[in-house]
Amino acid sequence: MQRIKKGDVVIVIAGKCKKQQGKVLKIFADKNRAIVEGINLASHYVRANPQKEITGGIYRKEATIHMSNLALYNPVTKRADKIKMKQLENGEHVRVFKSNEELVDV
Repeated sequence: MQRIKKGDVVIVIAGKCKKQQGKVLKIFADKNRAIVEGINLASHYVRANPQKEITGGIYRKEATIHMSNLALYNPVTKRADKIKMKQLENGEHVRVFKSNEELVDV
C-alpha cells in the first residue's frame, strides 16, 4: 500500500515549490513520482495548427515531482506529517498520521 495516493492533499517539503500544498492528480508508482495540482509548473510550447483547430502559444502545465519531496497534509495539526501503516482488528490495513494517531482514510 502506498503512503501517498491520488486525491490526497500534500505539502512540498523540498525544492523550488517548498511549503506549497496541492491535491495529487496522478501517481507514477514505477518512477516514484506524482503530479500535484498547481505545483512544479513547466512551460509547454504548442505550435498552431489551423487544420486541427489548435491555437498555438505557451501553456503552463504541472510536471512530475518526486515522492520524497512530498508529505501528507494533516488537517488537525495543519502541518506536514509522516504516515505509518496500521492493521485494524478486522485485518484491514489503514494509513495513520504519526503525530496524533488519526486515520488518514476516513
